[in-house]
Amino acid sequence: MPRKLHLLLLLLLLLSAAGAALLFFYMHLIPSLLRPLWDTPPRPFIRLPHFHSPNASLPFLCRLHGFSPRSSPRRVFDAVIFSNELDILHLRYRTLLPLIHRFLLLESNSTFTGIPKPLLFNKNCSIFSFASHKIIYRSFTPPSSNPPLPPFDFESNQRSAMNSLISLSGITDDDLLIMSDADEIPSPETIELLRWCDGFPSILHLELRHYMYSFEFLVDFSSWRATANIYRKGETFYRHSRRSNFILADAGWHCSFCFRRIKDFVFKMKAYSHADRVRKTSFLDEGRIQRIICEGGDLFDMLPEEYNFKELLSKIGPIPKSQSAINLPPYLIENAERFRYLLPGGCERSPETTLEMPDSSCG
Repeated sequence: MPRKLHLLLLLLLLLSAAGAALLFFYMHLIPSLLRPLWDTPPRPFIRLPHFHSPNASLPFLCRLHGFSPRSSPRRVFDAVIFSNELDILHLRYRTLLPLIHRFLLLESNSTFTGIPKPLLFNKNCSIFSFASHKIIYRSFTPPSSNPPLPPFDFESNQRSAMNSLISLSGITDDDLLIMSDADEIPSPETIELLRWCDGFPSILHLELRHYMYSFEFLVDFSSWRATANIYRKGETFYRHSRRSNFILADAGWHCSFCFRRIKDFVFKMKAYSHADRVRKTSFLDEGRIQRIICEGGDLFDMLPEEYNFKELLSKIGPIPKSQSAINLPPYLIENAERFRYLLPGGCERSPETTLEMPDSSCG
């Protein structure tokens, strides 16, 4: 066989081997890369404009939105399922305290993936003494199952358990019930508007600014699962999914994976419903996690989940850093030293720095 043919065959063999290796290592990216071809985007929301000025009266703001002002504010109940977001929950409660009638908090002694966990809120509840008169807390022990329930089934059971807590909270018809995760924080302006106005949809999704790791990395305005609900007994049930076509624009903040300690990142990566994304043990390396936090990269080495190629291509790569700390929760700025890691330029995490208070169990 001619020498040139030998070289050509060898080159083809090497290219095939390299292609197979690349395909093996990047197979997980193919579904996301081709999502615009195989998946259908959800129907778009009807976005309600959101107006606010600190000098405008609430009756004026109600009318500006096309709503009607009330003679007195409705009560607001805030329902959250808690995992390990101590700092973010603290920020949430400080931000919303004057506006909330009752904070409803459900905590499980195991994760969605079945990993046993301590009752962190109960252990650290003295941190929340400022809101203790408004907090209704329940722990949740999942039913035993062999084999263990899939993560999304476990999550569904836990969300269903929240309904029992809601029914025992004293909530009545026409009260406002906020359903969201701990890291999905409605703005005080949003809550105030919905307290004092009538005429908005009885189930209203809240569009939140989506941040990753801290308020330095603004992803987009894609967070929509949080809802404000006009409560109706026998009709209103806890859910964290699409339930309405209406969404209120720019209604708060969603800070994903916004933890103080690296070990909390590791815990969530193994614990939440998408734990199958941890394809390699190296993903849990603390040095790797710290580097990605500061770069704005993806902890799971995934592509953005977008439904058109334009959005997909625009979001490939690290999240651009923002130097703005304007229009963030006021308590965050007022306590900037405590929450420095959540602000622009504060990406470094220190394993020793924590908000937790040992031996502060409330029974």
